[in-house]
Amino acid sequence: MSRPLLEVKHLRVEFPTRRGTLVALDDVTFDIAPGEILGVVGESGAGKSLTGASIIGLLEPPGRIAAGEIRLEGERIDNLPPERMRAIRGRRIGAIFQDPLTSLNPLYTIGRQLVETIQTHLPMNAVEARARAIGLLKETGIPAAEARFDQYPHQFSGGMRQRVVIALALAAEPKLIVADEPTTALDVSIQAQIISLLKRTAKQHGAAVMLVTHDMGVIAEASDRVAVMYAGRIAEIGPVQQVIHHPAHPYTVGLMGSIPSMESARERLLQIDGAMPRLNAIPPGCAFNPRCPKVFERCRHDRPDLLQAQATRAACWLVEPVAEAV
Repeated sequence: MSRPLLEVKHLRVEFPTRRGTLVALDDVTFDIAPGEILGVVGESGAGKSLTGASIIGLLEPPGRIAAGEIRLEGERIDNLPPERMRAIRGRRIGAIFQDPLTSLNPLYTIGRQLVETIQTHLPMNAVEARARAIGLLKETGIPAAEARFDQYPHQFSGGMRQRVVIALALAAEPKLIVADEPTTALDVSIQAQIISLLKRTAKQHGAAVMLVTHDMGVIAEASDRVAVMYAGRIAEIGPVQQVIHHPAHPYTVGLMGSIPSMESARERLLQIDGAMPRLNAIPPGCAFNPRCPKVFERCRHDRPDLLQAQATRAACWLVEPVAEAV
């Protein structure tokens, strides 16, 4: 087994406020191997995008990394000065955001933005950078790339703009790609093409991909492993097929049960009662305990770490062998 390309260990992110410190991410630990796609899924507010922002060094103030560490190819990157992190971002870490309009400058042509990114990070002259930019546009499925090169973002559809953002993320051949909801608001055919492109990038270039989404269909199609997040913590992590078909954590069971199936006839979908707790009201013990149908006394007081549950690891006392005796 090769060494993980990305290692996140015991990551804790805090937001100081006048009424106290809010813990947004608490003891988040995972890794991604070269060529692997890790899907990160959960409800809105679970901490998915915040985890991605922490990795690429774009935490919004006053948010801060209070504990833990992030390593890229063995090098610690969470404590680097801003100018050093800027050099890594784009060159070694590519970022794909949900809204392509926030990633593209409306005043510059697509070609200019690509060439500028390429020349910032790679030793290429203008002719070489232009050839690479057109090649990236073709690789991301944009037709008539040479003609499109001199067009502006407003002349592209939403799906085409997202492909340009992916081309920008791939411009410097990064080792890690953080994709935050890259297929949201796109039609299904464009979604499939973008998923295919991410998979091809991971396999052909050996890049590690962190795919943040709330769409389990995208996760099932694209990911090798999946991490399920809840209230700033990882509830379960493991191979994607195991998590989908044999979930161990009650939250994951509810999450998977709420997905419509084309194979079985179900009159009603499962639902998880209640809502995710606010950051200033996370309960003691397991954060899911007020909503959990299998809660018992220990869950209300002791917080479980990730425990081995057959093929996955789940932060749940139910998977501990001695749980029944407690």
